[in-house]
Amino acid sequence: MAHVALTRITSNFQITMPKAAREALRLKRGDFLEATVQRGAVVLKPKVIRDRSEFLKQLKKDIEASKVAVKAGRVLGPFDSADAAMKAVKAYARRAHRAIRP
Repeated sequence: MAHVALTRITSNFQITMPKAAREALRLKRGDFLEATVQRGAVVLKPKVIRDRSEFLKQLKKDIEASKVAVKAGRVLGPFDSADAAMKAVKAYARRAHRAIRP
């Protein structure tokens, strides 16, 4: 459902985000928004800014988890072509989706 509200631009070119929009997007004070102009309108999109050190820690954890998965044989491939790889990935996604929604 679209949320429509009128807001005013202040002398410092600030706006107040309408409560319905804040709640719909679960925005909190201090969150970041990306502002773009599209077809004569300002579009605000919530953005998550990640600390580089936290990102690197998570990346290292993900790489280690991937290594464990490979050693356990939880991999797809090898493939003879990109098409074969895409077919395998799509089939895997369908099986995973069925497991979630029987």
